[in-house]
Amino acid sequence: MANVISDETMEYVGILAKLELSEEEKEKAKKDMGKMLDYIDKLNELDTSGVEPMSHVFPVNNVFREDVVTNGDDRENILKNAPEERDGAFVVPKTVD
Repeated sequence: MANVISDETMEYVGILAKLELSEEEKEKAKKDMGKMLDYIDKLNELDTSGVEPMSHVFPVNNVFREDVVTNGDDRENILKNAPEERDGAFVVPKTVD
C-alpha cells in the first residue's frame, strides 16, 4: 500500500483546484491524499461480487405528482390583483425600446 503522492501531482491538483498552498500545506495535503488512496485500496480488497450496483444508499422513487390543473380558468379573480389590466391581460411597464 503506502500510496505516495509526488510533488508534481500535488502541483497539478493545486492548479486544477485553483489553490495556492504553502509548502507546509502541500506536505499535509500529500499525506492526506495518500491516506485516502490507502483507504480506497483497502476498500478494493472487499468481495462485492454479490452486491448490486447502486447510485444512492436509499431507494429513490419518483415523487412528482401528475400535472393536473386544479384552479381552472379564473382570469377575472386573478386580474383583480393586477394594478392595471387591459383586454384580459396584465399591463406592465415597457422594458425594451
